[in-house]
Amino acid sequence: MSDTPNDTERTRAHVFVSGRVQGVFYRANTRDTAREQGVDGWVRNLDDGRVEAVFEGPPALVESMVEWCESGSPAAEVESVDAEYEEPEGVDGFEVRR
Repeated sequence: MSDTPNDTERTRAHVFVSGRVQGVFYRANTRDTAREQGVDGWVRNLDDGRVEAVFEGPPALVESMVEWCESGSPAAEVESVDAEYEEPEGVDGFEVRR
């Protein structure tokens, strides 16, 4: 039987990253890393100085991206990463939003 849940299991993490994360190529590095990992979603800067991101894909890969956010780009100084797990919405590809 090919009806194993692991073949199609996806999760979604909605992430907010605080610290010095704007103007340090955080979004571009997030996009590049997510694409390399095969994770779908998007990333954008918020007016309050945080970065917001959504990751969708296999649970282990999504968790890996959430962990990656804790360091992010080399020039970033991450203070905190808050992630909420939600039902996936079927995002395809990964983009930087403005």
